[in-house]
Amino acid sequence: MTRQPNFLLLQVRNPHDLMKEHEIQCFSRSFRCDRDRISVFDLLSGVPSQRTLADADVVLLGGSGDYSVAKGGPWLAAALETMRQLHETSKPTFASCWGFQAMARAMGGEVVTDRSRAEVGTYWLELTPEGKDDPVFGPLGKRFQVQIGHEDIVTKLPEGATLLASSASIENEAFRFDDRPIYCTQFHPELGREDLIKRIAQYPDYLALTGHATLEELAAATPETPETEAILRRFVTVALSG
Repeated sequence: MTRQPNFLLLQVRNPHDLMKEHEIQCFSRSFRCDRDRISVFDLLSGVPSQRTLADADVVLLGGSGDYSVAKGGPWLAAALETMRQLHETSKPTFASCWGFQAMARAMGGEVVTDRSRAEVGTYWLELTPEGKDDPVFGPLGKRFQVQIGHEDIVTKLPEGATLLASSASIENEAFRFDDRPIYCTQFHPELGREDLIKRIAQYPDYLALTGHATLEELAAATPETPETEAILRRFVTVALSG
């Protein structure tokens, strides 16, 4: 594909959430694509039409500051059915954070809320043997740092998923479906250092989970992680090459 792909970002964000546009900008930068290549549908309003899904070359599932896969809501069942449609049709899909949890649960995995095991900030992950051999993750090397923020945890992967990376305390941090162009990460490859700080400033309840007392302390301790943004560009190459 010589043209820039068309992306569809499925969001789960309130209308007043300032991170709605910020999320789009982060994906645009990471994919190095024009902003107008990313269309948006918010799953709180319903589900996208078959035509909307078909018109996208790649579907993105991002984070959600105010909603939880584990806690649910009246909108969640329909949203999870959309996840199953993406899987059934082998639609190239990249799911991060909330999307990671939603795809896991939709396909039979398990998700729980466990604030005692929350990860918020910059964390080291280690690739599994399968991750080291993966064309999207392998170039990262054995260990790599990521920007992350979650208290919902995937405790069981769905059938047909292959684990790609783990942290010191959380086993399931990234997976792929072996027979589908679908990759899922608990972390945010689309976020850089400044993006993470901006997110936590928007959702201040998460600051205490970083281990820092102020945003200034967090900023001083947060490194850049450019290697993780490259995950998204490799994903597009791999997913659209078939």
